Amino acid sequence: MATLIGGVLTAGGANSINQFADREIDSRMERTRSRPLPSGVVAPGHAAVFGVVLAVAGAVWLALTVNALAAVLAGGAVAFYSVVYTYYLKLATVQNIVIGGAAGAAPPLIGWAAVTGEISAASAMLFLIVVVWTPPHFWALALGLVDDYRRAGVPMLPVVRGEDETTRQILRYSWLLVALTVAFWAIAGLTLIYLSVAVAGGAIFIWLALLLRRGGGKPAAARLFRYSTVYLALLFAAMLADALLTG
Repeated sequence: MATLIGGVLTAGGANSINQFADREIDSRMERTRSRPLPSGVVAPGHAAVFGVVLAVAGAVWLALTVNALAAVLAGGAVAFYSVVYTYYLKLATVQNIVIGGAAGAAPPLIGWAAVTGEISAASAMLFLIVVVWTPPHFWALALGLVDDYRRAGVPMLPVVRGEDETTRQILRYSWLLVALTVAFWAIAGLTLIYLSVAVAGGAIFIWLALLLRRGGGKPAAARLFRYSTVYLALLFAAMLADALLTG
């Protein structure tokens, strides 16, 4: 519970700082222009202070109630997302999501460190799974928002390289993602409970990526995006069920 509280605080702080930094971009995008800052509901300065206070409070809370490693990892994730990704990567490279996905993949590391006090090969694999999951998940969303990103000047892959290259990269990352989830089964010593979900869920993921690659357009991209969120939740739920039922 202490880890969850610290995670909520630091993630909320990172999100607030991100929305402060992206307020002009958000005002040019249909998807984000109704957020609190572009719509004028919250003053930019208030959002910035609120975000910093939340992030610092979360890191301090984790240090006091969990351990120093979890606090450092959470603080590092906030800094990477709020500064490196938001202020540089997002507008500097078409690989923004690929590199920036490291921030979103930090929670498994933080949770593992909270329980064990260390980072292991298994936790590193969990981190890598989320990193590799992020590009197909977010590029599927971006395919339906090309005009938004182009208007905002954000060099997302579909804007810079087009739909054909984006669907090709989505399929490649999908294959890699499924391979990693199966490899995690062996590294973590899990049972068929997890493996069956990883294989079946991964097969659906690749099938949806193939449908998108074969010209499914925005409807196929939307299906893949929605499923990718459910898929990741099911994958981690299967890890939990495996550990609880067989441990």
